[in-house]
Amino acid sequence: MAIFKGEKRQVVGISDMKVSKDPKEHLITFSLGSCIGIAIWDHVAKVGGMLHYMLPDSRIDKERARTNPYMFGDSGIPMLFKKAYSLGASKQNMTVRMVGGSQLMDSAGIFNIGLRNYEIAKLLFTKNGITPVKVDVGGSVNRTLSVDVATGQVILKVSGTGEVEI
Repeated sequence: MAIFKGEKRQVVGISDMKVSKDPKEHLITFSLGSCIGIAIWDHVAKVGGMLHYMLPDSRIDKERARTNPYMFGDSGIPMLFKKAYSLGASKQNMTVRMVGGSQLMDSAGIFNIGLRNYEIAKLLFTKNGITPVKVDVGGSVNRTLSVDVATGQVILKVSGTGEVEI
């Protein structure tokens, strides 16, 4: 189990999203602190996707949301699923995993960005009848998330604890 396997590694940066049906691709995002990473995979269509968003609500900066909707959970999450559907994925065949939402630089809990990021995803998932198969959020650690488009294998690496398949 290695987090960097796959012939074509595609890095999903902060405020970024990638969806693919190329079996040679391996999607990975690094340094999920208060940000949320969502990995999706459709086992029938063999479509994988990943979103790395940093803020919950696009209404705080409508211009930025227009130019980069992946920065926000409320706009990025629907776009992740729509792009996967456009490549043949379907909700009934999809597995969803969500990680991140740590509280790293706000130890007093004044802003609660990680918690708010998690809550917007949970709200959208509930509203759309989606139940993630794995949720690993909160705490005070950084996480790295990867998904193998060919197999749907999802690897989570948590600072200080190593890698696990989720």
